[in-house]
Amino acid sequence: MAYAVILSGGKQFRVTPGQVVQLPTINKEVGSNVELEALTVSDGSNIQIGTPVLEQKVKGTVLEHGRDKKIIVFKFKRRKQFKRKQGHRQGFTAVRIDSLA
Repeated sequence: MAYAVILSGGKQFRVTPGQVVQLPTINKEVGSNVELEALTVSDGSNIQIGTPVLEQKVKGTVLEHGRDKKIIVFKFKRRKQFKRKQGHRQGFTAVRIDSLA
């Protein structure tokens, strides 16, 4: 099975052709093509590993932009009457992987 490990937004993702993956926000229009850096590419029998990245690019199409579910950050110190509540929603870009070459 063919797969690639890509780098986007300081994070690594293992992707296959046709997969829809949520990446950290990319400043591209919906419907536009995007090229992502490949760290590792495998076609099932051969594996290519970059140092640190390969010259091959993984091609994909931007499907949508959105925001993830809310994460609650709650800090407190016992017996000190200290409480802080904060919420956070991370933005994402949904990308369909078209090819690994």
